Amino acid sequence: MVWSKPLERIVLASGNPGKLAELRALLAGTGIELVSKHDFAIADPDETGTTFIENAIIKARHTARRAGLPALADDSGICVDALGGAPGLDSAIYAGTHGADAANNAKLLRELDGVPEAKRTAHYTCVLVLLRDATDADPLIAIGRWHGRILTQPRGRHGFGYDPLFLPDDGGGLASAELDPALKNRISHRGRALAGLRAALAAGDRGNAA
Repeated sequence: MVWSKPLERIVLASGNPGKLAELRALLAGTGIELVSKHDFAIADPDETGTTFIENAIIKARHTARRAGLPALADDSGICVDALGGAPGLDSAIYAGTHGADAANNAKLLRELDGVPEAKRTAHYTCVLVLLRDATDADPLIAIGRWHGRILTQPRGRHGFGYDPLFLPDDGGGLASAELDPALKNRISHRGRALAGLRAALAAGDRGNAA
């Protein structure tokens, strides 16, 4: 199946301003206007999925239904090997309050206290789901992963979430929060996922763009 006509306006199924800014930058030049779900006063759905893909589909369908427009959902998180993949799905609420970045980072540092550098490996995962409408049975799905390790203290002022603690393997020795935003957009998990999504849309394909 193919997308029958070009997308012009999409609602982002997230109220995170950092995600909105990054995805708008990544969509520059596509002719697609990305708007926030807050423009439609859409509340968060219950994320009852057990995977990033399931939660992204839940959020996209919920937002498309209430906005009456195509919806793009991002479900992402950081997975730390020494913690068995945690925070994972709970990355945004790791310390108990949704989106409390400083508290989440502080908890992660506590959980990794005493863990040597070689065992602080981690990766970010981003799943993007694009639905034409709320009843779309064949979503476009793209997955991006970004590998690195967790630092022992925060570095940098850019980005959001766990960026001050994440040292990517391909970041030239800089933490994610120290990277120029344009560079981060090219190499990050979200940048990789959206590159796959854009390629699939350009080809007119539907299905998995991982």
